[in-house]
Amino acid sequence: MKAFTFGRYGDQGGRITEIPDPRVDAEDVLVRVQAASVNPLDFRIRDGDFKRILPYRLPLVLGNDLAGVVVEVGPAVTRFAVGDEVYARPDKDRIGTFAELIAVHQDDLAPKPTTLTMAQAASLPLVALTSWQALVERAQVQPGQKVLIHAGSGGVGTIAIQLARHLGAHVATTASGAKAGLVKELGADVVVDYRTQDFEEVLDGYDVVLDAVGGKTLEKSLRVLRPGGKVISIAGPPDADFARELGATPVLWLAMNALSLKTRYHAKRQGVTYSFLFMKASGDQLREFTRLIDAGTIRPVVDRVFPFDRIHEAIEYAEKGRAKAGKVVVTME
Repeated sequence: MKAFTFGRYGDQGGRITEIPDPRVDAEDVLVRVQAASVNPLDFRIRDGDFKRILPYRLPLVLGNDLAGVVVEVGPAVTRFAVGDEVYARPDKDRIGTFAELIAVHQDDLAPKPTTLTMAQAASLPLVALTSWQALVERAQVQPGQKVLIHAGSGGVGTIAIQLARHLGAHVATTASGAKAGLVKELGADVVVDYRTQDFEEVLDGYDVVLDAVGGKTLEKSLRVLRPGGKVISIAGPPDADFARELGATPVLWLAMNALSLKTRYHAKRQGVTYSFLFMKASGDQLREFTRLIDAGTIRPVVDRVFPFDRIHEAIEYAEKGRAKAGKVVVTME
């Protein structure tokens, strides 16, 4: 099969090449990929940001979410059949959606929303699961709470705004003035133009912040929370809880704990909490999203679609921030 691979960390080229078809284990579903989306996680894996905690074997096929059609099922598969249209974020140890075929454990798959095209469906799994695990699982957002979502016009932001609104929250977001109309349409009550305003001076008393930026933005986010509030970051330093989730060695646990020490110290001084989120695969949670999507509660935002033979261009387009809003998608056919 054809796949997009890179051979060493920091290799910003990568190439389309022929590799063997995936092996299908007892509970695996073999999916013919019809579309996959580009995510910042792809760049971070390629650049080696996670090589100490996710030791992938190189060369590696990139790609972290997909939509496609089932072409084979393992003997123990009970949830899917050949011909089913599905979408998924494969487990972190089994990424590789920039390929014609991928084997995914049945628990990580979900039926594709019937109202979406393959390209639209492929834009969702990683950002949908990130939003769900941050706002529903970890923050347990309740009606009337105040939620700040950074980078509201980005892949995670466009979905998180809609989910937070569905949960009954008062939603603020940061975005450029040019994107204000879009994020308001998605459900934002307050839009802070990060180019002309300092959100720390505008917002106060928030219950939850979902941070997709890190750095100074994360630091300031601690100060817009009410006492007892929570910052959940997908861009900040990993913490000890994440190390435990990975089953990390004591040395790696200490290293991650040290990375987030400064942030956790500042959070404690503010009377709030900080946690790092590395999204997990979950077919069951995607089923929840499928219901919301088919009901018209949440819609995907796709910026641009590229054919597979232009995947280098798609990655460069996404990495350099050229997308106006939402996701960049690659179609395999």
